[in-house]
Amino acid sequence: MTTPYQAPTAPWPDGAGPGGYTSPIPVTPTGLGNALRSEWTKIRTVRSTMWTLGVLLVLVIGIGLLVAGVMSGTSDLSPQPALSAGFFGVLLGSLCVITLGVLVVTSEYGTGMMRTTLTACPSRSRMLTAKALVFCAVAFVTTTVAATVVALADSALLTGGNGAGAVPAPPMCATPGAQQVSCGHGQALGGMLAPTTDQWLRATVGIGLYVALLGLLSLAVGTMLRHSAGAITTMLGLVLLPLILALFMAGNSLEPVRNALIEYCVPNGIATLYDNAFMSTGPQGWDPLWILLAVTAVALGGAYAVLDKRDV
Repeated sequence: MTTPYQAPTAPWPDGAGPGGYTSPIPVTPTGLGNALRSEWTKIRTVRSTMWTLGVLLVLVIGIGLLVAGVMSGTSDLSPQPALSAGFFGVLLGSLCVITLGVLVVTSEYGTGMMRTTLTACPSRSRMLTAKALVFCAVAFVTTTVAATVVALADSALLTGGNGAGAVPAPPMCATPGAQQVSCGHGQALGGMLAPTTDQWLRATVGIGLYVALLGLLSLAVGTMLRHSAGAITTMLGLVLLPLILALFMAGNSLEPVRNALIEYCVPNGIATLYDNAFMSTGPQGWDPLWILLAVTAVALGGAYAVLDKRDV
């Protein structure tokens, strides 16, 4: 006996379900805003975020103040930008941001939470965009605040706050037996060079953007590798290995390679933003930021491509 044909019924009116039931929960389309709120809730409620950012603040501010205190008690230092004392703390603190950037993605793969995340947000590109925006904002704000505190302290300790002890030289200075020549933006001999407006911007906002991009690059690498240890090791090698390799290249034939590794390594990029680059050649000013931005954009493109093609 066959089942008689039944014509398809119309959808339930006004969202009513079987038997005329209507859910009290409003059904609304989701978008990027919902994904952003979800990622913000996750990143601020996970203990690893608080611990990692706490260590970042301790390293950047603590080491920055320690170096500035040591430099302020030394009278035979060669002239260098006063804000450059923050370099060591930022270099070590950036490792915390790199670790957190990797864990933002790989921790969900490790626990299986990624399946739940993609069930709630089926659009994988939207999910990754939300993670990238939330993490980048958190890393940028935290690093910029820490770098600003260190910069203000460095200025007060090393230049007397208003420039005492490091009075900027006039644009043109007279030299015996010669015409006037430019003397730069700080003292010519001894003491610390008083920071310019551009140096202030690079030592605060520039450093915040650079470290946030490093973290974003780590997030992209973590998305592609989906393994915490592997992604963190890869990023640490990318940050530290070029400079270490350059130190062991002693032959004259390797000099071009050695110079290139030093000029484009991450530590030199941070030092360049502090106007205290390792070498007089290579990227200058804001150049390291644009280079890292291009590298991060390429890595994020790869992360989007890999995420869309692989199973969870």
